[in-house]
Amino acid sequence: MSALTPLREAADRIDRRTPVHRDRAVDGLRALALLAVPTGHWLLGGFTLDAEGGLHNASPLSAFAALAPASWVLQMLGIFFLVGGYASVLSYHRRTGSTGAWLKGRMVRLGRPVLGVTAVWALAAPALYAAGVPEATVRTGATLVVQPLWFVGVYAGVTALTPYCVRAARRFGGWAAAPLLGAVAAVDLLRYGPLADSVPSWLSVLNILPGWLFAYQLGVAWGERRIGRRGAWLLLAGGALLFAALLVVFGYPASMVGVPGAGRTNAHPPSLLVLALAAAQSGAAILLRERLAGLLARPALWAPVVVVNLSAMTILCWHQTAMLAAAVPGALAGEVAGLTTAPDTLGWIAARAAWLPVFAVLLVGIARYARRFEAAPARGRGAPAVRRTVAGLLAAGFAAFALGLA
Repeated sequence: MSALTPLREAADRIDRRTPVHRDRAVDGLRALALLAVPTGHWLLGGFTLDAEGGLHNASPLSAFAALAPASWVLQMLGIFFLVGGYASVLSYHRRTGSTGAWLKGRMVRLGRPVLGVTAVWALAAPALYAAGVPEATVRTGATLVVQPLWFVGVYAGVTALTPYCVRAARRFGGWAAAPLLGAVAAVDLLRYGPLADSVPSWLSVLNILPGWLFAYQLGVAWGERRIGRRGAWLLLAGGALLFAALLVVFGYPASMVGVPGAGRTNAHPPSLLVLALAAAQSGAAILLRERLAGLLARPALWAPVVVVNLSAMTILCWHQTAMLAAAVPGALAGEVAGLTTAPDTLGWIAARAAWLPVFAVLLVGIARYARRFEAAPARGRGAPAVRRTVAGLLAAGFAAFALGLA
């Protein structure tokens, strides 16, 4: 018997248990967007060591601006929101209870894993400090852990707007997303245009909701069958042209992620460049749907997609912890190539690539235990009220501490 036989049997078993109506292409797109998050953070995030052995955040993009196009590929949150909108509208139509009950269920599924990771880190951070880990390392770790969690809050917000998105999609189709694009363009014009010096810095926050609701609204319209191939080609071509114009003519930063020390950023909150990329990605995703569904009809390709989707929030919440699980002990040994050395040489890039499998293995190990936060408790076996309260207080305390470092 081949060593791969058990894996083939497991893949066949997953394939047989998959409902016929399951949209494999949408699940595949979600898995792709999910895996891009840790890959991007692991590749485009690094550390430096101070004199006391403390870790500080750094990025190879500070030294290698030519790496910016890599962020165009790794920034796939547009796809995630697109697929989220598509899946939400289907779930919304299948609901058996009230809209409030449907929304509560989705909020609980999003919130439980976040509560888990923040509560665990609320206990781990002081324990690490007491064990002699430098304060700078603890602070850096807290910042990295809470960094991806902004997404959950934004995603919860746009999910709450699903009923309104459905109405807009039924009336205007894919064009329902156009005003959101216009709103972000207007804010960008104010903060980067001739009046930029007189505009308050908080104005950029106005881009958060329309910026991420844009792709979600496209996904809702797609789920309502209001975007076909013609609309998809328009999104792909229009998004690509707008993206190029913003880079070449209007001087937007090329990186889709924040670069330490940079005066402008396309992320947090999203700029118009993020929406242009999301439009192009959304068009491409819709056009490639059938081809992707055909590929995922193969059990060997479908099984990993199922595993990733079942662990979606675990991957999102714990991937930075996996990297820190290697970097914190590595810092005790001093400068370790690709791990705790400054990300400012080509050698660092090659060494960091070699660390990616290590981070992935650590994430799998962590996920074996962290998955319990994502899995719904058995009926009648929910956590006691006291335990939920304590976890909530720990999570809130850690979140306040981490956000205070930003």
